[in-house]
Amino acid sequence: MPVTCDFCGASAPSDDLPLTWTTAVENGRSRSFCDRCSREHLRAIEGKLDSEWW
Repeated sequence: MPVTCDFCGASAPSDDLPLTWTTAVENGRSRSFCDRCSREHLRAIEGKLDSEWW
């Protein structure tokens, strides 16, 4: 099953997580973010803000 971005819903081109995507664990749940969302929200990710605050 292809991985989807938990922020915008974009699908990965294959079943493997692309190297340009990022992952995070929020409240015990693993989340994946596409390269576009990762670049756009880099400061929030590095600041460890929950994605609901982006």
